[in-house]
Amino acid sequence: MKQLIFPSVMSKTQEELEADLKKLKKVVKIVHLDVVDGIFAPNDSLDFNFKLPRSFHYNAHLMVKKPEIWIKKRWKEMDLFIPQFEEIKNVSAYIKWMKKGKKKVAFALKPETPVEKIIPYLKQCDYILILTVHPGFYGSKFLSSPLKKIPLIKKYNPSVRVVVDGGMCPERIGLAVQAGADYFISGSYTTKAEHPRERISKLMMVIKKNKKR
Repeated sequence: MKQLIFPSVMSKTQEELEADLKKLKKVVKIVHLDVVDGIFAPNDSLDFNFKLPRSFHYNAHLMVKKPEIWIKKRWKEMDLFIPQFEEIKNVSAYIKWMKKGKKKVAFALKPETPVEKIIPYLKQCDYILILTVHPGFYGSKFLSSPLKKIPLIKKYNPSVRVVVDGGMCPERIGLAVQAGADYFISGSYTTKAEHPRERISKLMMVIKKNKKR
């Protein structure tokens, strides 16, 4: 399986969103949208009626309260919804909803959420996003301890794709690779750089180097 990097976008205005996406055009096909409502985390991002170009496929990481409401509004626009596991009140019902709608099942785990809470549902999941920062901001302090969740997740469902989000730069992405991660989210290091393509290439070099170990 090819390991991939998805650049993330955190924007407070339509103009900022368009500027970020313009830099990523012809660089990547999939963009990771960080949606923050100012309640789940003390920041706001894409918390407005934004418009998206059809140039990309979109994954939405929902750091919001009552994510089901957001999902219903944007159902057709997103390829993948990644709500915070902590905010889904009826996990079994949510999984059935996604599968009935032919959407992949994905959840994000906060750094302090024990992996044991999601174990009963892992076999029904397609993606698990591991946050290695406290959610809501670019450039938050990197936490290595959540990476320990990856081997346990893979033990219960070897086919689930594990995504690591937070602090993914050349100095740290190798740790995520060695822990068994499949995909990687990078925001401030890639999207906010002047030349995102070069930054993504650097990260891919580190990934390939660490895969050989």
